[in-house]
Amino acid sequence: MSEIAAAREQIARLSKSLFDRGLTHGSTGNISLRLSDGSLLVTPTGSSLGFLDPAKISHLSEKGVLLSGDKPTKEIPLHAAFYETRGKTGAVVHLHSCHSVALSLLPDIDPDDVLPPLTAYGIMQLGKVQLLPFFVPGDPAMGDAVRGLAGKRSAVLLANHGPVVAGKDLEAAVNAMEELEATARLAILLRGIPVSALSADKVTRIVDKFDVDWT
Repeated sequence: MSEIAAAREQIARLSKSLFDRGLTHGSTGNISLRLSDGSLLVTPTGSSLGFLDPAKISHLSEKGVLLSGDKPTKEIPLHAAFYETRGKTGAVVHLHSCHSVALSLLPDIDPDDVLPPLTAYGIMQLGKVQLLPFFVPGDPAMGDAVRGLAGKRSAVLLANHGPVVAGKDLEAAVNAMEELEATARLAILLRGIPVSALSADKVTRIVDKFDVDWT
């Protein structure tokens, strides 16, 4: 099987897994993957991640020209910004997952670090997650906001919209996205309850041991 065919199958398989477990719904969410030649595979606009036809997944050249498949998601500028600013990015996942969106609506979260330090894995897989302001879906300004972070964050949370995670490959990006949603769920469930969050010292130990980008 060719690289592009195998990658299309992987996108469809992992997309269905996210959909089947309620991490995305309807026709929300989009995924991209960078191939070895620099071109991108991107989920098509208006498509459900639970019912993707691998052959219809959009294939774009490095310059964004559609080579095959259906018309790509309107969120291409958002995905492109991660590839441009984080050279090690191999895939980007954007969802409208419920608890992450809910977290973005709370008035007292830290926009520079939206996830409380509840578990080691949230820190290990995500680093600090930046809250970005609300943008109309498809607005290229979302990409500009990501570029403004200068590659310092692998994950952001779009206010009133949803999370976006970049990873070294698609499996890593999906795993990190699931960790973000799980941590957001914990934060919502525990809201208003005294908890034993990780101390600053414990966070530092995790960051140092696993070489987490904590800027």
